[in-house]
Amino acid sequence: MLLGSEEWHFLLETVLRTSVMFVIILAGLRILGKRGIKQLSVFELVVIIGLGSAAGDPMFYKDVGVLPALTVFIIVISLHWLVTYLIGKNKAFELLVEGKPVCLIKGGTFSIENFKKEALGEDEFFAELRIQGVSQLGQVEEAIEESSGEISIFYYEDADVKYGLPIMPDSLKNAVTQIHDKAHYSCAFCGYTEELSPSTRHSCAQCKKTEWVRSSSKKRIR
Repeated sequence: MLLGSEEWHFLLETVLRTSVMFVIILAGLRILGKRGIKQLSVFELVVIIGLGSAAGDPMFYKDVGVLPALTVFIIVISLHWLVTYLIGKNKAFELLVEGKPVCLIKGGTFSIENFKKEALGEDEFFAELRIQGVSQLGQVEEAIEESSGEISIFYYEDADVKYGLPIMPDSLKNAVTQIHDKAHYSCAFCGYTEELSPSTRHSCAQCKKTEWVRSSSKKRIR
Protein backbone atom coordinates (compact mmCIF):
# COMPACT_ATOMS: atom_id res chain seq x y z
CA MET A 1 0.00 0.00 0.00
CA LEU A 2 2.80 2.42 0.86
CA LEU A 3 5.23 1.59 -1.95
CA GLY A 4 2.97 0.20 -4.65
CA SER A 5 4.95 -2.34 -6.70
CA GLU A 6 8.35 -0.87 -5.83
CA GLU A 7 10.97 -1.94 -3.28
CA TRP A 8 12.14 0.14 -0.33
CA HIS A 9 15.45 0.95 -2.00
CA PHE A 10 13.54 2.81 -4.72
CA LEU A 11 12.90 5.57 -2.17
CA LEU A 12 16.60 6.46 -2.30
CA GLU A 13 16.45 6.50 -6.09
CA THR A 14 13.38 8.75 -5.88
CA VAL A 15 15.37 11.23 -3.80
CA LEU A 16 18.13 11.22 -6.41
CA ARG A 17 15.71 11.51 -9.36
CA THR A 18 13.81 14.39 -7.73
CA SER A 19 17.04 16.23 -6.94
CA VAL A 20 18.25 15.88 -10.53
CA MET A 21 14.91 17.03 -11.98
CA PHE A 22 14.78 19.93 -9.53
CA VAL A 23 18.14 21.17 -10.82
CA ILE A 24 16.96 20.72 -14.43
CA ILE A 25 13.73 22.68 -13.74
CA LEU A 26 15.70 25.46 -12.05
CA ALA A 27 18.12 25.64 -14.98
CA GLY A 28 15.23 25.60 -17.48
CA LEU A 29 13.39 28.46 -15.80
CA ARG A 30 16.62 30.41 -15.50
CA ILE A 31 17.14 30.03 -19.25
CA LEU A 32 13.57 31.18 -19.93
CA GLY A 33 14.32 34.43 -18.09
CA LYS A 34 12.39 36.63 -15.67
CA ARG A 35 9.55 37.44 -18.05
CA GLY A 36 8.71 33.78 -18.50
CA ILE A 37 8.26 33.47 -14.74
CA LYS A 38 6.63 36.76 -13.74
CA GLN A 39 4.01 37.21 -16.44
CA LEU A 40 2.64 34.11 -18.09
CA SER A 41 1.05 34.53 -21.50
CA VAL A 42 -0.86 31.62 -23.05
CA PHE A 43 2.30 30.57 -24.90
CA GLU A 44 4.47 30.73 -21.77
CA LEU A 45 1.89 28.78 -19.78
CA VAL A 46 2.10 26.01 -22.38
CA VAL A 47 5.89 25.99 -21.94
CA ILE A 48 5.61 25.75 -18.14
CA ILE A 49 3.06 22.94 -18.36
CA GLY A 50 5.31 21.09 -20.82
CA LEU A 51 8.31 21.41 -18.52
CA GLY A 52 6.28 20.38 -15.50
CA SER A 53 4.94 17.30 -17.24
CA ALA A 54 8.41 16.28 -18.39
CA ALA A 55 9.82 16.80 -14.90
CA GLY A 56 7.17 15.01 -12.87
CA ASP A 57 7.21 11.45 -14.20
CA PRO A 58 10.96 10.77 -13.84
CA MET A 59 10.80 11.75 -10.19
CA PHE A 60 8.81 8.69 -9.08
CA TYR A 61 8.26 6.37 -12.07
CA LYS A 62 11.02 3.81 -12.23
CA ASP A 63 10.56 3.03 -15.92
CA VAL A 64 10.89 6.70 -16.96
CA GLY A 65 14.51 7.71 -17.42
CA VAL A 66 16.04 11.11 -16.70
CA LEU A 67 17.65 11.45 -20.15
CA PRO A 68 14.34 11.32 -22.10
CA ALA A 69 12.98 13.98 -19.75
CA LEU A 70 16.08 16.09 -20.32
CA THR A 71 15.53 15.71 -24.07
CA VAL A 72 11.98 16.99 -23.67
CA PHE A 73 13.34 19.97 -21.73
CA ILE A 74 15.79 20.78 -24.51
CA ILE A 75 13.08 20.54 -27.18
CA VAL A 76 10.56 22.66 -25.24
CA ILE A 77 13.14 25.35 -24.46
CA SER A 78 14.34 25.33 -28.09
CA LEU A 79 10.74 25.80 -29.27
CA HIS A 80 10.39 28.63 -26.77
CA TRP A 81 13.43 30.36 -28.24
CA LEU A 82 12.12 29.83 -31.79
CA VAL A 83 8.63 31.17 -31.05
CA THR A 84 10.10 34.12 -29.11
CA TYR A 85 12.31 34.92 -32.12
CA LEU A 86 9.32 34.76 -34.49
CA ILE A 87 7.26 36.95 -32.15
CA GLY A 88 9.98 39.59 -32.29
CA LYS A 89 10.11 39.43 -36.10
CA ASN A 90 6.44 39.17 -37.06
CA LYS A 91 3.65 41.26 -35.52
CA ALA A 92 0.87 39.07 -36.91
CA PHE A 93 2.49 35.99 -35.39
CA GLU A 94 2.82 37.82 -32.05
CA LEU A 95 -0.91 38.62 -32.04
CA LEU A 96 -1.73 35.02 -32.94
CA VAL A 97 0.35 33.57 -30.10
CA GLU A 98 -0.03 36.13 -27.32
CA GLY A 99 -3.17 38.09 -28.22
CA LYS A 100 -3.45 41.85 -27.82
CA PRO A 101 -4.40 44.32 -25.07
CA VAL A 102 -8.12 45.09 -24.82
CA CYS A 103 -9.68 48.31 -23.51
CA LEU A 104 -12.38 47.46 -20.95
CA ILE A 105 -13.17 50.95 -19.58
CA LYS A 106 -13.03 54.21 -21.50
CA GLY A 107 -13.90 57.49 -19.84
CA GLY A 108 -15.46 55.81 -16.82
CA THR A 109 -17.80 53.62 -18.91
CA PHE A 110 -17.54 49.97 -19.94
CA SER A 111 -16.49 49.23 -23.50
CA ILE A 112 -19.29 46.68 -23.69
CA GLU A 113 -18.34 44.86 -26.89
CA ASN A 114 -14.74 44.39 -25.74
CA PHE A 115 -15.82 43.24 -22.29
CA LYS A 116 -18.14 40.60 -23.76
CA LYS A 117 -15.24 39.04 -25.68
CA GLU A 118 -13.13 38.49 -22.57
CA ALA A 119 -13.53 35.58 -20.16
CA LEU A 120 -13.78 37.96 -17.23
CA GLY A 121 -16.67 38.14 -14.78
CA GLU A 122 -17.99 41.49 -13.58
CA ASP A 123 -17.43 40.66 -9.89
CA GLU A 124 -13.89 39.47 -10.62
CA PHE A 125 -13.16 42.65 -12.57
CA PHE A 126 -14.62 44.91 -9.86
CA ALA A 127 -12.52 43.08 -7.26
CA GLU A 128 -9.39 43.76 -9.34
CA LEU A 129 -10.30 47.46 -9.54
CA ARG A 130 -10.93 47.67 -5.78
CA ILE A 131 -7.56 46.07 -5.07
CA GLN A 132 -6.01 48.95 -7.01
CA GLY A 133 -7.90 51.56 -5.01
CA VAL A 134 -10.88 52.23 -7.29
CA SER A 135 -14.28 52.69 -5.63
CA GLN A 136 -16.26 54.09 -8.57
CA LEU A 137 -15.74 54.07 -12.36
CA GLY A 138 -15.62 57.87 -12.65
CA GLN A 139 -12.08 57.67 -11.23
CA VAL A 140 -10.92 55.62 -14.21
CA GLU A 141 -9.91 57.25 -17.48
CA GLU A 142 -9.00 53.93 -19.08
CA ALA A 143 -8.60 50.31 -17.99
CA ILE A 144 -6.82 47.83 -20.27
CA GLU A 145 -6.54 44.07 -19.98
CA GLU A 146 -3.01 43.26 -21.09
CA SER A 147 -2.10 40.12 -23.04
CA SER A 148 -0.71 38.69 -19.78
CA GLY A 149 -4.16 38.99 -18.17
CA GLU A 150 -3.12 41.83 -15.87
CA ILE A 151 -5.26 44.99 -15.66
CA SER A 152 -3.56 48.35 -16.34
CA ILE A 153 -5.49 51.31 -14.94
CA PHE A 154 -5.04 54.97 -15.88
CA TYR A 155 -6.69 57.36 -13.44
CA TYR A 156 -8.18 60.81 -13.72
CA GLU A 157 -6.55 63.52 -11.65
CA ASP A 158 -8.60 64.28 -8.54
CA ALA A 159 -9.86 67.54 -10.06
CA ASP A 160 -11.13 65.63 -13.12
CA VAL A 161 -12.85 62.73 -11.32
CA LYS A 162 -16.42 62.34 -12.63
CA TYR A 163 -19.60 60.84 -11.28
CA GLY A 164 -19.49 57.11 -11.92
CA LEU A 165 -20.86 53.67 -11.14
CA PRO A 166 -19.95 52.63 -7.56
CA ILE A 167 -18.28 49.21 -7.49
CA MET A 168 -18.12 48.51 -3.77
CA PRO A 169 -19.62 45.16 -2.65
CA ASP A 170 -23.43 45.13 -2.88
CA SER A 171 -23.53 48.51 -4.67
CA LEU A 172 -25.50 47.10 -7.60
CA LYS A 173 -28.13 45.58 -5.31
CA ASN A 174 -29.62 49.06 -4.97
CA ALA A 175 -30.43 49.33 -8.68
CA VAL A 176 -33.78 50.93 -9.51
CA THR A 177 -35.92 51.36 -12.62
CA GLN A 178 -37.86 54.38 -11.36
CA ILE A 179 -36.06 57.65 -10.68
CA HIS A 180 -37.51 59.47 -7.65
CA ASP A 181 -34.94 62.22 -7.07
CA LYS A 182 -32.99 64.43 -9.42
CA ALA A 183 -29.37 63.31 -9.20
CA HIS A 184 -26.55 61.63 -11.11
CA TYR A 185 -27.24 57.98 -11.89
CA SER A 186 -25.14 55.28 -13.55
CA CYS A 187 -26.40 52.43 -15.70
CA ALA A 188 -26.04 49.22 -13.69
CA PHE A 189 -25.04 47.34 -16.85
CA CYS A 190 -22.51 49.55 -18.65
CA GLY A 191 -21.72 52.36 -16.19
CA TYR A 192 -22.95 55.16 -18.46
CA THR A 193 -23.62 58.14 -16.18
CA GLU A 194 -25.89 61.14 -16.52
CA GLU A 195 -28.03 63.47 -14.42
CA LEU A 196 -31.61 62.25 -14.35
CA SER A 197 -34.87 63.86 -13.32
CA PRO A 198 -37.72 61.93 -11.69
CA SER A 199 -39.34 59.52 -14.16
CA THR A 200 -41.03 56.13 -14.22
CA ARG A 201 -38.62 54.64 -16.75
CA HIS A 202 -35.42 55.81 -18.44
CA SER A 203 -33.30 53.89 -20.97
CA CYS A 204 -29.51 54.10 -21.01
CA ALA A 205 -28.24 56.06 -24.02
CA GLN A 206 -25.43 53.53 -24.53
CA CYS A 207 -26.88 50.06 -23.88
CA LYS A 208 -30.65 50.76 -23.64
CA LYS A 209 -30.93 49.00 -20.25
CA THR A 210 -33.26 50.51 -17.66
CA GLU A 211 -31.65 49.74 -14.28
CA TRP A 212 -29.84 52.61 -12.57
CA VAL A 213 -27.65 53.08 -9.51
CA ARG A 214 -27.07 56.35 -7.70
CA SER A 215 -23.67 57.58 -8.90
CA SER A 216 -20.68 58.33 -6.70
CA SER A 217 -18.27 61.24 -7.10
CA LYS A 218 -15.83 59.93 -4.50
CA LYS A 219 -12.15 60.54 -5.24
CA ARG A 220 -9.60 57.76 -5.08
CA ILE A 221 -7.86 57.22 -1.73
CA ARG A 222 -4.12 56.71 -2.15
